[in-house]
Amino acid sequence: MGGCVRDLVRGESPGDWDVATSDRPEVVAALFPDSTWENPFGTVTVRASGMAIEVTTYRSEGGYRDSRHPDEVRWGSSLAEDLARRDFTINALAWVADDLAAERGHLVDPYGGEADLRAGILRAVGDPEERFAEDALRLLRGARFATSLDLAIDPPTEAAIRRLAPTAERLSGERVRDEILRLLAMPDPSRGFALLERLGLLAVVLPELAALRGVAQGKVLGGDALDHSLRTVDAVAAPDAVLRLAGLLHDVGKAPTAADGHFIGHESEGAALVEARMRALAFSRADIDRVTHLVRHHLIQYTPEWTDAAVRRFIKRIGPGQPLVDVLILRRADTAASAGPEVGDAAADELERRIAALRPGAVLSVGGLAVDGAALMRELHLDPGPRIGRLLDDLLQAALDDPSVNDREQLLALARVRLAAEQD
Repeated sequence: MGGCVRDLVRGESPGDWDVATSDRPEVVAALFPDSTWENPFGTVTVRASGMAIEVTTYRSEGGYRDSRHPDEVRWGSSLAEDLARRDFTINALAWVADDLAAERGHLVDPYGGEADLRAGILRAVGDPEERFAEDALRLLRGARFATSLDLAIDPPTEAAIRRLAPTAERLSGERVRDEILRLLAMPDPSRGFALLERLGLLAVVLPELAALRGVAQGKVLGGDALDHSLRTVDAVAAPDAVLRLAGLLHDVGKAPTAADGHFIGHESEGAALVEARMRALAFSRADIDRVTHLVRHHLIQYTPEWTDAAVRRFIKRIGPGQPLVDVLILRRADTAASAGPEVGDAAADELERRIAALRPGAVLSVGGLAVDGAALMRELHLDPGPRIGRLLDDLLQAALDDPSVNDREQLLALARVRLAAEQD
């Protein structure tokens, strides 16, 4: 059924398999003791040969007052009835087994989905406004299918998407998030987001990004801030949807901070906007922290005059390990989107070499100091409290400036000097 048959028609191997049947869910579940059935839509997950196969009872649906959920689900009795509720003709396909033993069957295609695939057209089943009113997620799915399958949207279908685009606001954050992540996983994500803009959907699901249209900036490659953001997401050299999201949203702070051709503080403003949007889209706390951190620190003002201590302070601010790798990937993508991939980023290359050249053991965080808070309290007879944290920060700053002081006795001596200075 659906996508797996579509993939077979396209000559591709399906990523998963969906089966439809006239049997009720309880009958299917009884036939397969290891199956699971935990949803109201008649889908039983059957595990066989290492695969999870979804077996769904024929059904029809009635009423969609919230543009998300059917008000009523009725078990159907025919394949034709089930296919009639599908979103697009390319998904309203089924393969009926005539002889399982001989592996013979025939294609059921009541809405011309095979012909639409051959012609490169995405067309809604039946009345497109009715299909999209049933579930507003189909608006976003349409943009995804058109992009991933390289299909042109049938004019009546596109007109209906444009008219009903505002209804996507009713969708849950989780459903929108998943569609955005699917677009970001494509080879050229910008195509999908450009299509969302054309259809009027970008302003609904990512209004902060849509607001960059018309925000002028002086990039070599030209275009406005949205054009630049779309080039950046394509230039992110990693198949990492969350990192690509940072590339897509890195400049969203430019719209509210634009003044006389400058965008002062846009990285901090952007981080706040990104956090609010990602929370609304139900991203995990770890993903929110990662993307907002990258947006906040995507401006790297490196010059060859930086001292080694300045490089160490940069690493401390960004964080060693993966955060540092991510911010350099984002920096290079930003540069490529500004001046072209053939230009390169000599400053990022030099900074990366200098980071790699730092001698092993260089302290970059409080955790790397030769003393900790417990040692300070014990040796200096101090009570727990914010004073310990401030003292550790002072010692870290000294170690960043001169790694040779990261010695237990030297740090304790320096701590005593700091305490004495406080008392004067």
